[in-house]
Amino acid sequence: MLTGLYPGTFDPITNGHLDIIGRAVKLLDRLVIGIAVNQEKGPLFSLEERVDMVMRECAHLQGRCEITARPFDSLLMHFAEEVGASMIIRGLRAVADFEYEFQMTAMNQQLNREIETVFLMADPHHQAVASRLVKEIARLGGDVSAFVTPGVVESLRAKYQR
Repeated sequence: MLTGLYPGTFDPITNGHLDIIGRAVKLLDRLVIGIAVNQEKGPLFSLEERVDMVMRECAHLQGRCEITARPFDSLLMHFAEEVGASMIIRGLRAVADFEYEFQMTAMNQQLNREIETVFLMADPHHQAVASRLVKEIARLGGDVSAFVTPGVVESLRAKYQR
C-alpha cells in the first residue's frame, strides 16, 4: 500500500491545498494529511477545527484513495515514519517556495533517505493563494470565495463575526 503524507498548517484549507490533494490521491493508495500544531503561526482555527475542516472538504475525494487527517507536533520525518509514508507530498507555487522546499528536502534526506519528497506544481489559478492572505482578506471583510470552498467561507465568517 503506497502511503503519502501531505503536511501543512491548513489554517484554513484553501482551493490550492485541495488541488494538490486531488492530484496526490491519483498517485497513492493512502494519503495522510498531517495538520501541524505550529503555535508560532498563531492559528485562527483550533487544531480540532482544522482536522474537521480538512476531512469535511476532502470527503468528495475519499473514493479515490483512503484519506485521513492527523495532527502532529513532531519532526516531519518522524511523523512520516510513524504513519508509514514512503513519500512526502509538497505543493510548489513560485520560485520562493522552491528555495525553501529545496533546503527542507535536503535536510529531510539526511534524516531518512527512504522517504522521497514529491513536488506537485500548483495550478496557475491557485498560485497566489495562501492561507495567510485568505485570512487577512476575510478579516477585513473581503470576498474569499474564489480561494476557498463555501464551507470554509462560512467557517471564516463565523470566526470573524465573534
